[in-house]
Amino acid sequence: MEKFASAVYPVMGLLSVLFVMVVGILIVVFVVLYIADRSQSRDAIRHNFPVLGRFRYLFSTLGEFFRQYFFAMDREEMPFNRAERDWVEKSSQGRDNTVAFGSSKILTAPGTPIFVNCPFPPLDDQACPPPPVLIGPYARRPYETASLINISGMSFGAISKPAVRALSRGAKLAGCWMNTGEGGLSPYHLEGGCDIVFQIGTAKYGVRDASGGLDEDKLRAVVAHPQVRMIEIKMSQGAKPGKGGMLPGAKVTPEIAAIRGIPAGRDSISPNRHPEVDSVPDLLDFIARVREISGLPVGFKAVIGGYGWLEELCEAIHARGIESAPDFITIDSGDGGTGAAPMPLMDSVGLTIKESLPRVVDILIRYGLRERIRVITSGKLITPAEVAWAYCAGTDFVTSARGFMFALGCIQSLKCNKNTCPTGIATHDERLQGGLDPAEKSERVRNFAAKITYGTGLIAHSCGVGQPRALRRYHCRIVQQGSVSVPLSELRPEPEILEKYR
Repeated sequence: MEKFASAVYPVMGLLSVLFVMVVGILIVVFVVLYIADRSQSRDAIRHNFPVLGRFRYLFSTLGEFFRQYFFAMDREEMPFNRAERDWVEKSSQGRDNTVAFGSSKILTAPGTPIFVNCPFPPLDDQACPPPPVLIGPYARRPYETASLINISGMSFGAISKPAVRALSRGAKLAGCWMNTGEGGLSPYHLEGGCDIVFQIGTAKYGVRDASGGLDEDKLRAVVAHPQVRMIEIKMSQGAKPGKGGMLPGAKVTPEIAAIRGIPAGRDSISPNRHPEVDSVPDLLDFIARVREISGLPVGFKAVIGGYGWLEELCEAIHARGIESAPDFITIDSGDGGTGAAPMPLMDSVGLTIKESLPRVVDILIRYGLRERIRVITSGKLITPAEVAWAYCAGTDFVTSARGFMFALGCIQSLKCNKNTCPTGIATHDERLQGGLDPAEKSERVRNFAAKITYGTGLIAHSCGVGQPRALRRYHCRIVQQGSVSVPLSELRPEPEILEKYR
């Protein structure tokens, strides 16, 4: 017993000393924080409630994580809820994504699309693959593809090297195209072997001259790669219409700076529009110039707000000749996503895709240009129902960025602009990138695209048509106030010419 006591007492004494030291340190820290908070006047909460006031900011920071995992219902979160994210996750992993017991979606909320099933749908063996669509009949190298879902613009810089590699490989496996985003063409876009849409942003990254204008030789070098199949001129994007791209300096590595043609380590902010495009005639001139240099189909991407200029565009095309038309228009939604954008623009500027897509299609039909100009739709369309709605409304193709980010493993941590993305997708921290294996994630990209195609086909089949591009507006009803649905064809009457076109 004495031996035990002689061994224990020194340990207890040491623990007592450590306890006193820890308490002393905590008291000193408390006093320092109290004095610091009380003596400052920038923050009223910390001044009036020293030390304790700091917990407000701690809990506020932790709140987004607690809401996601513990408190938010399956259909509550924004911009994407848990049910949507879970569907993408299970689909991309090749797991069973069926649900049991009943839908958790509120089907009576105004704006909800409801598809009208046919009492005598085609037999399963009567379903057919979507037909190929030709883009750019007047280009020297037209592009033809049947893909229903494609990868929207995400720049190397905004997303990481392994993320670009995974998307490139996955797009090849899925048979869809990949848009480079405005950050230029990198070797990682090419290495997967997929079809590529090269985006020319307002800063002309990758094809810019010393003054920020278009360098024709650099553009020729880009299109010399046979994988580059189309050129998209970015006029605006959904999250920040009226403002150019924003890449924080922490994400402008020497490699990214070299690809873009800008200084490393500095914020990369694009002009809010192309300096040489100040009118509809300027836009058509620029499209013609890029198409002549590249030989590829050329179109533009825009968020629709005011739309009178689209009618002016159609009139100018008829005056110049049908060959002068853009080969496609990519319509982005006013609630689109990005790594960094001002809240006033992200929240309050630009029409959502639910309003803008039918309007653009109708304008093109009215001017007899619907067969000439293909329509590509982008904006939060990450489930088969949303994609099917777009085909009902009249699109030719759908693209998604965030859907494919979820397929890569994105958890919607909302850290895209801080270079601290925990999944390695939107960061250039090599430690964080370590968990993103391009070989494994490329399979998830393929699975997601396949599940979107399959699910959209299920809806089309249920509506009585063989494939999604045969869907029409009368196949979809939109819930109104009072929980009564109205056919989309009544809300947006489908011109007769559209029936002939499709």
